[in-house]
Amino acid sequence: MLLILVPLGVIIIAFAVANRQGVTVSFDPFGGSTPAASLTLPLFALVIVLLIIGVVIGGSASWLRHGRWRRAARRLEREVKELNARLHAHHDAAAGPSIVPRQQEPPPRLKLQPPARS
Repeated sequence: MLLILVPLGVIIIAFAVANRQGVTVSFDPFGGSTPAASLTLPLFALVIVLLIIGVVIGGSASWLRHGRWRRAARRLEREVKELNARLHAHHDAAAGPSIVPRQQEPPPRLKLQPPARS
C-alpha cells in the first residue's frame, strides 16, 4: 500500500508546486469575455477537484451497475438460510426414534478344540 501511496503523493505534491498559477473556469457558455458565472483557482486545485468528481461519478456508476448482483447475492443468502433451516429440521427429526436397528455387540467367539489326530 505504501509502495503505491508514497510515490503518488510525491507526484501530486510536485504537480501542485509546478502549477500554482490561477485559472478562470467559466460556467456561462454565452458570456464570451465577461462570463456571468466564473471561478478563479489554481490549476492544481482544479485538476484535483475534477479527479475527485470523476472518481465519485465512476464509483456511483459502478455501484448502480452492480445492483443486480447484490440483489442476487441477497436472494441466494436467504435461500441458503432457508435450506439450512430445513436441513436442521430434517436432521432433528431423524435423530428421534429410528427404525434401523442399532449395531449390537458381536456374539462371543466359540472356543473349538483342535482336531484329534488319528
